[in-house]
Amino acid sequence: MGDRTAIEWTDATWNPTTGCTRVSAGCNNCYAEAIAHRLLKNCYTRRLPITDTPANRADPFAVRLWPDRLGEPQRWRESRRVFVNSMSDLFHKEIPEDFLRRCFRVMLDVDRHSYQILTKRPARAARFVARHADLFDAGRLPPHIWIGTSVESRRVAYRIRHLIQTSAATRFLSCEPLLGPLRLSGVDVAREIHWVIAGGESGLNWRPMRKEWVTTLRDDCTTLGIPFFFKQWGGRTPKANGRMLEGKEWNEMPQVSAV
Repeated sequence: MGDRTAIEWTDATWNPTTGCTRVSAGCNNCYAEAIAHRLLKNCYTRRLPITDTPANRADPFAVRLWPDRLGEPQRWRESRRVFVNSMSDLFHKEIPEDFLRRCFRVMLDVDRHSYQILTKRPARAARFVARHADLFDAGRLPPHIWIGTSVESRRVAYRIRHLIQTSAATRFLSCEPLLGPLRLSGVDVAREIHWVIAGGESGLNWRPMRKEWVTTLRDDCTTLGIPFFFKQWGGRTPKANGRMLEGKEWNEMPQVSAV
């Protein structure tokens, strides 16, 4: 699983956990939940969920651990960008901290890859890094372990503050699906956020994205010197309306330093 992916901003996916629960409007048309129910139901329901109830056993998107997948990054010989938990949220409340330590131990040991951890629960990420500072040099996530949060509109912009509280060298925002206006401002954002991804929603029930939402966000990134990656306009399929923004593709990536 995950050796290759169609996600434009990464090279591979790694899912040591699967399953999640909805926390905000950005979750309403979750592609991972749809895939779990449509394509992976038989695979996932063969494994017991963390919270073992009859309802969760029958639910392919209940949270599950897959310790047998911890060795996957070591088997990938070539360096790549690895999206951690495309089918889950590594900081979901049901995932035990001892299992999180095992996941981070893999990322620290197999450091030829860059790991992109995207969460809607950055407050737990900040608490975990602080509590387990013994894992990390100077108590800080190293440059090859990126930590990001999903921010679909200004209603959940508080996640940016929680992300900044996470001790890390590389932080990013995923504003996809972008469901409303969002502004980036302030010295902290300029200094502490190193990359922004934006894009519209795709799928049967996709919600349109207004041009001014994405251009304003792009302009803020330009002003603050934050690399900007525009993934897609969205539509019935991911490629339905293309990914050109005002006549060009925006494929900027963060400049990850060793400090």
